Amino acid sequence: MNRFNLLIGGVALAGAGVLLYLVAGKKATSIPANVTVQAADTAGFRGYIIGSADAPVEVTEYADYQCPSCAGFETVQWPDIKSRLVDAGRLRWRYRDFPLDQHPHARVAAHAAACADEQGKFGAMKMAIYEAQSTWSPKADASGDFRDMAKAIGADVAAYDACMSSAKFAGRIQASRDEAMAVGVSSTPSVMVNGRLYPGGINYDDLRALVDSLAPASAPAATTK
Repeated sequence: MNRFNLLIGGVALAGAGVLLYLVAGKKATSIPANVTVQAADTAGFRGYIIGSADAPVEVTEYADYQCPSCAGFETVQWPDIKSRLVDAGRLRWRYRDFPLDQHPHARVAAHAAACADEQGKFGAMKMAIYEAQSTWSPKADASGDFRDMAKAIGADVAAYDACMSSAKFAGRIQASRDEAMAVGVSSTPSVMVNGRLYPGGINYDDLRALVDSLAPASAPAATTK
């Protein structure tokens, strides 16, 4: 009986050790804030550009992945804006990160999107993060959720993990936030069109009317019979 009890105790101790290892070994991902931006952080990068370089109008969006209003804009307004204005060549979209201090996962989410962008998957990752915001936002650590998203969109997980561990885009994210502050952004989402800021974003109908006023669509060529 004593030998049996010792065996059970040993198994329990080993199990506890494994559990302790797993808990202690799992480290939350953190991205430094208020870092000193280096020239290399922004070289060749001025935002996530979506659309044609020849589009007559450029729109800049300053957004925070943990902001509920930003998620609403992404899921409600963005699909029409992209399909009817961006894909049609009428405007070019420039997405910039503006992680708010009150959102603890905002910089990690922004970095996750940057690591996905490194693999050519920014658009898919951005949408995935926003669509699942209500799931990951309340968690103490959302890094595992972002990793699962990266895997789901077909990213190379090993490369993604290395990118996240390096925090290599912390300076880029800070530079984006600094830019937003410099142009007067105080809330997210905020959209800038033709040098004018629209706090709270802009809906598709209003944006289309604005684009029409700035760059009227070409009338269809007349045809003869």
